[in-house]
This record gives sequence, C-alpha cells and structure tokens, in this order.
Amino acid sequence: MNAKTVLPAVAMTAVSMVLTLAVVVMWLGTAVPWPVAVVVGLGIDGGWLATLAYERRLAAQGDHSNAVTAVGWSFGLIATGVLVAHALTADHSAGAWLAVAWLPVAAKALWLVHGLWERTALTPAALGAIRGIQQEARDEAAVARARLRAEAATEETRLTAVTEAGARVARVQARTADTLAGAWSTLEKARAGEETGRALTSVTHRVTPGVTPRWELPVWGPTEQVPALESGPALTDDALDAVVDAIRTSEDPALSYREMAARFRAAGHSASEVRLRASWKRVA
Repeated sequence: MNAKTVLPAVAMTAVSMVLTLAVVVMWLGTAVPWPVAVVVGLGIDGGWLATLAYERRLAAQGDHSNAVTAVGWSFGLIATGVLVAHALTADHSAGAWLAVAWLPVAAKALWLVHGLWERTALTPAALGAIRGIQQEARDEAAVARARLRAEAATEETRLTAVTEAGARVARVQARTADTLAGAWSTLEKARAGEETGRALTSVTHRVTPGVTPRWELPVWGPTEQVPALESGPALTDDALDAVVDAIRTSEDPALSYREMAARFRAAGHSASEVRLRASWKRVA
C-alpha cells in the first residue's frame, strides 16, 4: 500500500534533482568552470536529499523535527528559485523552463503526503474490523428501515380497514334513519288526515262516553318510569347485629356468610352489602 505514495515521491525527487543539476550546470557553466557549477548543483540536491533522509528516519521512529522540516523546505525553495531564475533569464524556451520550475516543491509535497499516509495507515486486521463494524451498522440500519416500513404498511392497512368499516356503519345508519324518517312521516300524515282520523277513531275504545279519544303517534323508547321497589325502614346497627346473629346461630354448626345473607334477604330484611358484611364481622 505504501508504494501508492512512495513511488510517485521518489520519481518526482529524481526528476527534480536531475533537472536542478542540469539547470545549474547550464546556467552557471558560462560564468564559472563547469566543475564548480556541478558542485553547486550537487550541493543543492545533496542538501535537499540529506534533509529528506533525516526526516524519513525521524518519521520511522515516530518523531518529528520542525527545524529539519524547515531546512528541507528551504532547499526545495532554493532549487525552485534557481529554476525560476534560469527560466526568466533564458533566451529561448523560457515558458518551458518556467513550467517545470515547480518540480522541487512538488516533490517535497509528495513526501509530505507520503508521511501523512504512514501516520494514518492501519493494519489489515484493523481495516477488517472497521469494515465489519461498518457492515454491521449498515445491516442494522437496513433492518430498522424494513421494520419501520412494515409497521407503517400495517398501520396504513389497519386505518384503511377501520375507515372502511366506519363508512359502512355510517351508510347503514343513514339508510336506517331515512327509513325511520319516512315511516314517521307516513304516520304523521295518517294522523293529520281527516278521513284517516275518523276511520281510526271509529275503532278506538271510548274511555269516557261522549268524548272521542285522540289517536297519538307511537313514541320511540319508554315514556313511563319503572316505580322503585319500596323498602322497609332501615335497621340500626344493634338491631342488624341481633338479626344477623340470630340467623347465623339458628343452626348448628353456625351458618356461613353466604347462607346467612340469603336467609336474611328471604326474611324480608333490607340492608346494604357493606353494612351486612360489617355486622357479620362484628357478631362472628
């Protein structure tokens, strides 16, 4: 995996060093002897390469030095400055030389990218664990989405069924109300009609001689209240206790509460269930 970043950086470094040496020899070779120009070019490239090697050594040890990094970038900027100066002073192909003047800085940037790659690189086991966690999260999310969709579809079906059932009930009630309204209207017409009224009166039993009873419309629902059962006077606690004790001990062995209560009611006595049970607890 490191080859993806280290090979471009090595190639860019080699091209930059060769280009810097060639430019220095061509540029300074006309003003100083060519061995001196070679020494100057090799000095720039050597300083660049030495700082790079030291940076790589520190990176392998998990360390970092800002001073070494600053010196390395300084050599890279010097090499770029030499190429730019040569391009600006060249009599011909100035644009071509200027186009390649960025190679030293580009090589330094590639080594920076390679260092970041190494600091963030993970082992295959860690990458496999991360992929497993991500896949598990995707599976859980997919299951949750499927569950929500299924619940939504079920709720939609239930609401549709309830709505349709309610609509059917409403239609039946509406038809029933129309039928009842029609029947009531027919009865009202029969009651209000003169001929029909006389016919109905002729078959109606006279309650009072000489008085024709009025035929009334039937009423939906009960109109008379059911009279409440008359209850005897309420017994006092002492009287109630005496009655309960007498009924309970009327047989041997003594009666249970259920049997006593049945005989108490059958004898015509009246008392609430709460009072009767409280009296039973007092005498028993």
